[in-house]
This record gives sequence, structure tokens and C-alpha cells, in this order.
Amino acid sequence: MTKNNKFETILDAYQLAEGAQIRAKKYPEEIFTLAQYQADKRGYMAYPLDNGITFNDFGVLITETELLKDYEIASVEVPDVKLDLQAERKVA
Repeated sequence: MTKNNKFETILDAYQLAEGAQIRAKKYPEEIFTLAQYQADKRGYMAYPLDNGITFNDFGVLITETELLKDYEIASVEVPDVKLDLQAERKVA
């Protein structure tokens, strides 16, 4: 994912999934990849992402509350299932 992708406000904790890409509202040039939620630490580990490479040797722990308040998440385009089904029918 490049820095040109669109980021949106995190509205719900259900958006926080492993592999999601986030950035701080205050420092939009820094992009991170979320790891799994760690219940014992009560937060998510986030690892820096640069030019599509995740650096797992350094991470930061971010609480769910902090993510919802101070971070944005990369928007993901979901293909329209109806269009895919119609395309398959035309081919068949």
C-alpha cells in the first residue's frame, strides 16, 4: 500500500483486523500494519510499513481507544458481488 491510498476515520472496533493499515491523524506520513489484538497487553501491536514492507523488528502498542480516537484506517475497496455474478453469467 502506498501513501496515495485513501484513509478514513475508524468508526468501529470491528474495522481493526490483523493486517489493516493505519496512520496517525497527527503524522499521516507514518503508516503501520496492525498485528493481532493482545489481550494481556490490552492493545494492538502496530509495525511500521514502508514501500510495502512491514518491519517486524520494531513495533508500538496502541490501545483500541487510542486507535478509534487518533488513527485512520486504509479504505479497502470491496468488489460488488452482483457485478461479479453478472460477468460470470455472460461468460458461461
